[in-house]
Amino acid sequence: MVKVTRRFALWQADLDGGVCAVPEECVETLRDRERIPLVLEHRGHGITPMTRVLETSLRQDVEWQFGDIDWPRDLRPGVLVTVAWQAAKDEVVVRTTALEEPMRVDGVDYFHEYDPRVVTREFSAGGSNRGQVLHAVRRLGRVYSDGSAAFAESGLAASCGLGRGARGSFLLRNAVDQLIREGYLTRVPGSVDAAGYPCYPAVDGQKSAELLFYAPLVEPAPYPDDAGAEGADRRDHWVNGFVRRLPPGAQPSEKQLTLHERAAENAQAPAALAPGYTFVKKHHRGG
Repeated sequence: MVKVTRRFALWQADLDGGVCAVPEECVETLRDRERIPLVLEHRGHGITPMTRVLETSLRQDVEWQFGDIDWPRDLRPGVLVTVAWQAAKDEVVVRTTALEEPMRVDGVDYFHEYDPRVVTREFSAGGSNRGQVLHAVRRLGRVYSDGSAAFAESGLAASCGLGRGARGSFLLRNAVDQLIREGYLTRVPGSVDAAGYPCYPAVDGQKSAELLFYAPLVEPAPYPDDAGAEGADRRDHWVNGFVRRLPPGAQPSEKQLTLHERAAENAQAPAALAPGYTFVKKHHRGG
């Protein structure tokens, strides 16, 4: 008996279009069926079990997909779904896996297991100057398995659309400085290969380059009944001082160590700063 189980990350286009990737082993058997029962197993906000039986069919858009899926509203881009199919059964089962505790990734609440790389790629940074810079780093840069990303700073001007000349340089510099103050980005020494692809740490034999390094801020999140808002991306608000992970091998500056010491004295930060972490002071985070 043929049994197939595959895991896929959902992209924003999947959620918007009501589609899901199809394991290639299923295509030959299912492609000619007009309707296929699809059982969706899910825990709403990671708590409430629910099962929906939907009718779907295969469609081809570059790759084969199940269509007509009404995804639960609490799913975020990057959430992982397990697709299971047995040749002896008519139905396909699609299930999410709840996290043990909800997690907040840069202001967006996740209740189910997710792929950090897709979360980084799919983040909507908005159309502000800082948003365009963050978009370039997260969507066009090199993304690592933990969701961190690196981008050669020299390539920003051509990727951000902030204009040319002195004015464009001024806007770009201000946007980068703001993102560094907010703790989104860190400057690190790295390298680029012959095609301009960034590497951190630097690789011997490659051209040295100053990189902008993004590391996601991942913190525990409350369940909706306690939080009030359902995973909103709270861009325009004051952010209290917090501890954030640095790129591998990087160390906090003397200024950040001093800020952390003052915050710790006022019980606004942990007493000790763990190796590989820095402190970002209280600031206003705008859209």
